[in-house]
Amino acid sequence: MNARLPLLLIAAGLVSACREDASAVPEPVRPVRVTVAQSMAGGETVRLTGDVRAQESAVLAFRTGGRLLERGAGVGDTVAAGQLIGQLEDTTQRNSVQAAQSELFAAEGDLDRADADYQRHEQLLERGFVTRQRYDTALQTFRQAQARVDAAAAQLANAKEALAFTQLYADAAGVVTEVGAEPGEVVQAGAMVVRVARDNGRDAVFDVPERLVAALDPFAPIKVALVSDASATATGRVREFSPQADPVTRTFRVSVGLSDIPPSFRLGSAVNGMIALDGSDATPIPAAALTTSGGEPAVFVVDPDTNTVALREVQIGRFDLAEVQVTGGLADGDIVVTAGVQALRPGQEVRLGEGR
Repeated sequence: MNARLPLLLIAAGLVSACREDASAVPEPVRPVRVTVAQSMAGGETVRLTGDVRAQESAVLAFRTGGRLLERGAGVGDTVAAGQLIGQLEDTTQRNSVQAAQSELFAAEGDLDRADADYQRHEQLLERGFVTRQRYDTALQTFRQAQARVDAAAAQLANAKEALAFTQLYADAAGVVTEVGAEPGEVVQAGAMVVRVARDNGRDAVFDVPERLVAALDPFAPIKVALVSDASATATGRVREFSPQADPVTRTFRVSVGLSDIPPSFRLGSAVNGMIALDGSDATPIPAAALTTSGGEPAVFVVDPDTNTVALREVQIGRFDLAEVQVTGGLADGDIVVTAGVQALRPGQEVRLGEGR
């Protein structure tokens, strides 16, 4: 018999014994952080910060160019409907009116003479004292004189309208929020002289993140409060919703029409708005609690009797980088692992640490 065989058998026995001892070593208990699942009924309420703006803002501008002589209102001034806002230098326009008026007077004088001559020729034709040719000439002269009067009258109307364009009036009551020209400047037609926030309502304007847009209830009342004074509040409803996201911030602008507005809600004031979002019951958990099971979202749930974890698939509603809304798969009171999920396996024993 080979002398080495007993040694090999002894070595094999030692290796086998070592393996048995290694398999008998218990797996260490892993510490984890947990949270207790608690559902929230009817979606969620979010707080957004915005500002107070006028529902309508109008740019008042001249319809003709010229040098601005005076501006009757500045930033912060209250204006009434029909109030004179600005006056342009109007020498040229007044001269045009005078010239058109003189042209009309001259044309009317020619018309009077042509009319009298036509009436005389008409009577003479009936008596046979003039020829048809002379009568037709008098009629043609009368018609031409009438046409000149009509043209002069139209020219005078245009000149008066151009003169009226040198004055700028407020079309509605409001507050001046911006000025675009100072007295002495030459302004172009259509250039802003003042911007007026009309007194026909106030909006609280918010920039809503894209993830909240689909869940926004347009008919739910929204409570709005001043950032500087939380006791100053107003309520409103969504009046206007931007259909396109801002290309930089990727947010959607929402205008909330306010009612019962306190005097402290001045234009530009910063406000907080509590906006209710549509949605079914959901359980908020930290985003770090999510893992996957067969390609589907899942979480580790702790059995409080054995302190072991089980992998459970869940359904996700809204989510962001910090928090997810679980709409199915969890019950109130479930203990969910929120940290350390990458190192866990189903059935592993854990030691509960601090929440979240």
